[in-house]
Amino acid sequence: MTTSNKPTVIITGASSGVGLQAARALAEKGWFVIMACRNLEKTHKAAKEVGIAIQNYQAFYLDLASFPSVRKFVEDFRATGRKLDALVCNAAVYYPLLKEPVRNEDGYEISVATNHLGHFLLCNLMLGDLQQSGNPQPRLVILGTVTANPKELGGKIPIPAPPDLGDLEGFKQGFKAPISMIDGKKFKSGKAYKDSKLCNMLTMKELHRRYHQSTGIILSALYPGCVANTALFRNHYSLFQKIFPLFQKNITGGYVTEELSGERVAMVVADPEYNVSGVYWSWGNRQQEGRKSFVQEVSDEASDTDKAKLLWDLSKQLVGLN
Repeated sequence: MTTSNKPTVIITGASSGVGLQAARALAEKGWFVIMACRNLEKTHKAAKEVGIAIQNYQAFYLDLASFPSVRKFVEDFRATGRKLDALVCNAAVYYPLLKEPVRNEDGYEISVATNHLGHFLLCNLMLGDLQQSGNPQPRLVILGTVTANPKELGGKIPIPAPPDLGDLEGFKQGFKAPISMIDGKKFKSGKAYKDSKLCNMLTMKELHRRYHQSTGIILSALYPGCVANTALFRNHYSLFQKIFPLFQKNITGGYVTEELSGERVAMVVADPEYNVSGVYWSWGNRQQEGRKSFVQEVSDEASDTDKAKLLWDLSKQLVGLN
């Protein structure tokens, strides 16, 4: 199969961790991978290290915190003339030690801008590309996290605070200084991350409600397990980075390698049994050899259709979508 005939997938944040391993796994399954990243030199080096052949991928610049960058990325992809069979929203930033918010060029808190708003814009811009792929059932997959789902054991930990968007007062007021949280309350960096990932779940549910029946696009999410040594934790205390993987391996049994998590993402993107829209796939909190996936129940807030609609409308305003 020539690269022009291979199915094409875009993966955000594919220069390390789960995204990189998902790129490797999909390339091994015969896909052509667009690695959408902020550091292209790092991306090429990482692709070579994990054995992705140069003819099986392209690296494109994408900074999800910059909405002009998101729009430019879409233009760059379309200029290749490739059909788009799948989009994987994987990239995320996490700044648990910040005392004051860092903001993007629009003045929005950086983790919400990157994890939710940038992906929200990307998904909206690329729905048409997915629909026109010629693939009868193209897929859009969003990475979730146990910490944003109180229905799971790992999501019940109230430190620093559970995810809670409130009535989206912060978004209603424009989400600019002095506002830094979606609920309009005091800034908590760890909660900002959880809130952004809760937004990812609401976005997936709303994408499914709005577009699945009319377009045939499979819209889903997954939690591939606890990848405790991923670069997502690079901004945490160094002691945490050492202890957390050991805790997950030896105490909770939740530890998953980057390689296995990437393979799970690739399964949800490519395998026939994941051809179900509107669901959140999981392999559970405790890992066992040969563990099978299942549809994970999500929190009441992540299932709130009215809140999903409101989040959709306010997010459109914040990213400048007509």
